[in-house]
Amino acid sequence: MAKKRQMYFRMITASLLRRRSRMVIALLAISIGAMILSGLVTIYIDVPRQMGAQFRSYGANMILTAAGDSISQEDVDAAADLIGPSDLVGLAPYRYETVRVNDRPVMAAATDMEGARKTSPFWRVDGDWPAASGEIMIGKNVARTYNLKVGKRMTCTFAPETEEAAAGGTGEEEVVMDNYKDFTVTGILDTGGNEEDYVYMLLPDMEELTGEPTLYDICELSVSAASGNLSAYADRITESVPAIHARLVKRVTESETTVLTKLQALVLLVTVVVLALTMICVATTMTAVVAERRREIGLRKALGASNASIVAEFMGEGLVLGAAGGLLGALLGFMFAQAVSMNVFNSSITLMPWLLPVTMAASVLVTGLACLIPIRSATDVDPALVLKGE
Repeated sequence: MAKKRQMYFRMITASLLRRRSRMVIALLAISIGAMILSGLVTIYIDVPRQMGAQFRSYGANMILTAAGDSISQEDVDAAADLIGPSDLVGLAPYRYETVRVNDRPVMAAATDMEGARKTSPFWRVDGDWPAASGEIMIGKNVARTYNLKVGKRMTCTFAPETEEAAAGGTGEEEVVMDNYKDFTVTGILDTGGNEEDYVYMLLPDMEELTGEPTLYDICELSVSAASGNLSAYADRITESVPAIHARLVKRVTESETTVLTKLQALVLLVTVVVLALTMICVATTMTAVVAERRREIGLRKALGASNASIVAEFMGEGLVLGAAGGLLGALLGFMFAQAVSMNVFNSSITLMPWLLPVTMAASVLVTGLACLIPIRSATDVDPALVLKGE
């Protein structure tokens, strides 16, 4: 049995070596097909992560709003715990208050600056983000209105609401002095949106200015997850944290889903077309090989060779080519996917070791199917006609 198997492999090897030019063409076709298959499947699987990273640059894709009057830090922490740590890119809670600059009202936003950097990476800041108490970042329109530049000093005042005023009293009310705090402008924000009308300060500075503990109005989250998982996160937060209502930013999530669906459909279509072309090329090459070997096939059948042995030989040649081309194509496919990822997404692709055997198996399957028609024509060879030269 071992000698028989050894002889079988020797026959296949000798046959491949005798027709090197044709077999190299078939091997190249299989390798290119396997390379495209491996590369596109890698991109297809990795593209949600790549696209998610790109869309995170457009801002937060989830907003937490208060179900009641405000959101506490405990509510924010509880919501964050419901999202997988690997999926949570950034979290930035905001508290808004109206302050006065030169006796004119300006909306002030207090937030965690590091979280705001992650949830709003599209913000362009001329200068630096606030990093210490007494530092402030102002919108471009605010800077233009008050003729402020980076490094300039500015004073923000806040008028605390008295208890009588809060209760709607109309009698003689206690006079309360406005709170004020001096700030140094560290950066000027340019977004092209409403953010340019705001000033941004650290949360402790807002507490000092207002004299009130921090309670948030909204919280922005940047979550790296597919649309279905993102919706599940939002539903889970709304159900589990009564003080919070979570909603998705439709313009970001819907755009991401639409682009991702179309891109994956395109990748799938190209993969199918390439595999079909690979099958055609291999089938054409093997058909030419069978045509060249008609006299040899006829002689073997005349000497008693069965159709099964002829099928086994040709199929063996095809499967060896398929395995070799699949191995070469899988290695080239990773390089192809890496090049596409770096040029399109400017990010490295994730290596998937399991794709090597899958690509080889797919190449062997495609080659085997491509060999069916040539092999059938080989078994139809009539020894009598071939040996007579017809």
